Amino acid sequence: MTDTPRLVLIDGSSYLYRAFHALPPLTNDAGEPTGALFGVVNMLRATLKEQPAYVAFVVDAPGKTFRDDLYPEYKANRAAMPDDLRAQLQPMCDIVNALGMTILRIEGVEADDVIGTLAVRAAEQGIDVTISTSDKDFAQLVRPGIALVNTMSGSRLDSESGVIDKFGVRPDQIIDLLALMGDSVDNIPGVEKCGPKTAAKWLGEYGTLDNVIAHAEQIKGKIGENLRAALPRLPLNRTLTTIKTDVELEQGPTDLVLRDRHAGELRELYARYGFKQALKELEGPGAVVEDHAGSPAGVRNTAAGYARSGAPAEGVDPSLSAKGEYEAILTPEQFDEWLERLRASEEFAFDTETDSLDPMQANLIGLSLAAEPGRGAYLPLGHDYPGAPKQLDRTEALAALRTLFEDPTRKKMGQHGKYDLHVLRRNGIEVRNYADDTMLQSFVYNATATRHDMDSLAKRYLGYDTVRYEDVAGKGAKSIPFSQVSIEDAMRYAAEDADVTLRLHRVLSPKVEAVSGLSHVYHEIEMPLVQVLERVEANGVMVDADELRRQSADLGKRMLAAQQKATELAGRTFNLDSPKQLGQLLFDELKLPALVKTPSGAPSTNEEALEAIADQHELPRVILEYRGLSKLRSTYTDKLPEMVNRDTGRVHTSYHQAGAATGRLASSDPNLQNIPIRTDDGRRIRQAFVAPEGRRIVACDYSQIELRIMAHLSEDPSLLRAFESGADIHRATAAEVFGRPFDEVTHNERRAAKAINFGLMYGMGAFGLARQLNISRGEAQDYIALYFSRYPGVRDFMERTRQQAREQGYVETVFGRRLYLDNIHARNQGLRAGAERAAINAPMQGTAADIIKLAMISIDGWLADHRDRALMVLQVHDELVFEVETGFVDTLVNEARDRMSRAAGLRVPLLVDTGVGLNWDEAH
Repeated sequence: MTDTPRLVLIDGSSYLYRAFHALPPLTNDAGEPTGALFGVVNMLRATLKEQPAYVAFVVDAPGKTFRDDLYPEYKANRAAMPDDLRAQLQPMCDIVNALGMTILRIEGVEADDVIGTLAVRAAEQGIDVTISTSDKDFAQLVRPGIALVNTMSGSRLDSESGVIDKFGVRPDQIIDLLALMGDSVDNIPGVEKCGPKTAAKWLGEYGTLDNVIAHAEQIKGKIGENLRAALPRLPLNRTLTTIKTDVELEQGPTDLVLRDRHAGELRELYARYGFKQALKELEGPGAVVEDHAGSPAGVRNTAAGYARSGAPAEGVDPSLSAKGEYEAILTPEQFDEWLERLRASEEFAFDTETDSLDPMQANLIGLSLAAEPGRGAYLPLGHDYPGAPKQLDRTEALAALRTLFEDPTRKKMGQHGKYDLHVLRRNGIEVRNYADDTMLQSFVYNATATRHDMDSLAKRYLGYDTVRYEDVAGKGAKSIPFSQVSIEDAMRYAAEDADVTLRLHRVLSPKVEAVSGLSHVYHEIEMPLVQVLERVEANGVMVDADELRRQSADLGKRMLAAQQKATELAGRTFNLDSPKQLGQLLFDELKLPALVKTPSGAPSTNEEALEAIADQHELPRVILEYRGLSKLRSTYTDKLPEMVNRDTGRVHTSYHQAGAATGRLASSDPNLQNIPIRTDDGRRIRQAFVAPEGRRIVACDYSQIELRIMAHLSEDPSLLRAFESGADIHRATAAEVFGRPFDEVTHNERRAAKAINFGLMYGMGAFGLARQLNISRGEAQDYIALYFSRYPGVRDFMERTRQQAREQGYVETVFGRRLYLDNIHARNQGLRAGAERAAINAPMQGTAADIIKLAMISIDGWLADHRDRALMVLQVHDELVFEVETGFVDTLVNEARDRMSRAAGLRVPLLVDTGVGLNWDEAH
């Protein structure tokens, strides 16, 4: 039996449709349709019997994808989802979640693209991948380490020969086969009268679609005429049928760990839908019951899809898991009663309902409130459907609430409340004393125990099933704006949000307060940061859209030139974005050496592999250039101008506190954390981030902060001395390791020392160091041994940290943030080694994250009296960026540098580099 971990990627949409059409229209005793659900549940049970390490159930997200933008008629012929099938979607998700599987829905792409990306990424990491699907399109992904399994029919496709036997072409030719055939299901017209045998014959003779196109004149008869008539649309067909393998995902393969199943919830679901065999299996030996399993829960409005109040989690007051009492505030008398209730409370929970996910543009539709668990109210302000009840005057209602929200003596709480703070600010309310956020309480308590959205938290900590947005507003093409949701339905959904937030606070607060370090991180770092980030996001940053468009045009020309150059070098056309075609060209035709392999042993065409052979042929360097240009254009120069807010003329990113377990902030819409800095093209993009007239951009960046934290944590005397002296740390390390006087250290010795300094922080061993420095593994091992002999405190710190992780299951930052390591005791050596590497790095990366957050809080407090002269506009890794009035620059630089340097009292000084310019690049 192999120890190689396995990832199963389930094509949920495919199986649900297939089961619906393959099985009779079954129903349970209540008359609810169950046929498709029955088929999917049996498939899931069969999958779990094989005990994979990682599982994801992937379904299509509502809304358009990039294919719809390329081809508006894409899937236009598909009928609307039958009502009987739609009714089974939520039960399916409930069962999948209860079985411990991660459900993935990614907007803008199809489930196929998510599966393709995860499959390729996992295979490259040495994880065996099984794609559970009945969709033939996935045959293009078959390769060593990636297999297709049709769980309903039992068939398996796991080799090139198997694909050839079934389709008549190799896996890398499947895309071209589909492009020629077309796909009636997806409304992609192919070559008329060209079936799979004809398409396979052409590809067998000419090899690729491009070569078929090039030889179209040689194909005789009516089918040749049909081919020539279809030539203009074939390149688009190929794009439409290509499964993307480079989707940006927040979760990687190893984040998809199969969780313990929720036996209590499964018992309820299986009993409700009449799945007797599944229920019998559940009751058998080995059933796993998580923290909220119990007697079957009562059902509330199940026909309408509303929440079920489940059995309470262990140790939780049962009243916190009971059904709530909610009302819609429609009369002045009700409103006055609720105002009095809120005035009498020391704290209350709130939530806003809007018509957009973008808080900088969302319109306020309503507001929910709760001052005690189990009771909530919804104040509708913008429901405008025909027949909607008269609602209270918006201006008067918000004016009355403003006094409460702006009262600094009364605590307010929310769930991911930063969004709501934006919305209320844009409606004239500056919330003061935002004291608690249940998303952040959960994140600080245990960042990896669960997702931190309300539905997941309610399920885990209360044993409570919430009403979901799609239950009241619908999904996909049939969804409606929240302003069109009936006030009665909106009340059930919105008032519950405020109520459940208050309930979660009652459960999570004692957990956080029980550990002094966690309490410190929550109260002194995360909660004060919420309103700081809200201000930074609201400030936004000015970008020069015209400059970005000029850069896009230039990148486009250079991409085209790179394509043409690559074609000349190859002697034929090929798809530059196809790793398979590129691999065949480089290694089979050009006979270049495959110096880098994927974990499965196949030649790699990733960046490292191309760099390794770039000195042997010009083509790899051209491909690298093309890829770099393409990424910059699609991610930044094309996208950023479209994201300029029409009201402010600025780009407003969103920062995420509950993302990385280490506490590092992430950003999205747009993601400004990954703008490159080390290339000329990347720096050009930063030149488009500008200051308005009369102002300057100021950048303040911590210098080598993680290395300084390592010195602090390890307490190694030599490392501490090097930082205290202010010397070049890499040169000082080289002098120690190689036994040379400081001034005689060579460039290569400093380079080696730098690689060791940073590599050790990320758990890099001799093999990784050897590859980075292009030396033998033995020589790299000698370097590391020399390093540890000169810095024994670092070696002791690393071993001490590993031991702490093994004993406690977590490590901590300097400030007490806990970083749990789920795989520290994994039987798989690779997973265990990865957890040990994370144990060493996490305290340093987490402490660095805590330090810059504390610096932001301190600087924001000082800026309160100077917001007309300076704004904090960006946080990127270890850097803070400001927009500052020209005459105020020196004051800001001195104050920011001082506050950043004093954000933590380490054993070594914190140094801050600063720069000033008309744009971000000049200031860096």
